[in-house]
Amino acid sequence: MSLQLEKIFYDFIKQVATGIPEDVYIKIKEAYEAETVPAAKEQLKAILEDMQIACNKQRPICQDTGTPYVWIEWGEDFPIKPSKIIEEFKNALRKITKDGYLRPNAVDPLRGRNSGDNTGRYIPWIHVEPVPGDKLVVHLMTKGGGSEAPSTLIMSTPLKGFENLKRGVVDAIARAGPLPCPPLIVGVAIGAGADIVMTLAKKALLRPVGERHPDPEVAKLEEELLEALNKLELGPHGFGGKLTALDVKMEYSYRHPATFAIGIVTSCWATRRGSIEIMPNGSYRMLTRHLQPRDGVCTL
Repeated sequence: MSLQLEKIFYDFIKQVATGIPEDVYIKIKEAYEAETVPAAKEQLKAILEDMQIACNKQRPICQDTGTPYVWIEWGEDFPIKPSKIIEEFKNALRKITKDGYLRPNAVDPLRGRNSGDNTGRYIPWIHVEPVPGDKLVVHLMTKGGGSEAPSTLIMSTPLKGFENLKRGVVDAIARAGPLPCPPLIVGVAIGAGADIVMTLAKKALLRPVGERHPDPEVAKLEEELLEALNKLELGPHGFGGKLTALDVKMEYSYRHPATFAIGIVTSCWATRRGSIEIMPNGSYRMLTRHLQPRDGVCTL
């Protein structure tokens, strides 16, 4: 099954690189129809055209095809062990980079050398979580460099935690301006430590636009932060307009009594993410819908 697994991963990565997720496409299309600021409307129109071109020509949505972040939910009865799964994913990543669907973005920071195939020390960045069952679920996000630059960590005192959370998110996006290519999806997490919240904030970006956190208090915070960010009126690529953020996604962990860590990350409008479920017999299904060519027309 190992060769088949590599092929499944190849097709999966290609879908993520060339087809925008359904939720992002619908939200930007709605924003275009509602926008009244001419410059902002023109930018949204260009974004929608770019999505169609990428889909029709099966080319990357953006020239910065990002760093691959992978979350693996490994069913303990799945017939292939995590080490082999990771090996097959890396093989697919190397091949699809060679075939031109991904730009080689893995650079040795000490020597300045590009590996040429999007793999290297700790890249792709992979999390493996053992879960009950016999299925394999893989989530992939290819995260661009521009949208990574505004990432912010705030180590607050518990007393001022929520005050610093609300002010910190708005300040981070205002400072970033057009750098992360808005309209954005903003991931926010609170918890015990720096490493925990930055990881959870990025993982939160996997959730669909418009989906609220199941905890009603967290959901309320998501809505409040989204409203505050859109009041900035940075708009698409900083040209002004109604839509600065497509959504805010929050996550949290329990914290230490003396800590209140806050992690803030952003994803540009070209949010390339997807999820796939693989069965023990090698069959699979996409868990996310993407813009795809069907009968010569790109549709959802």
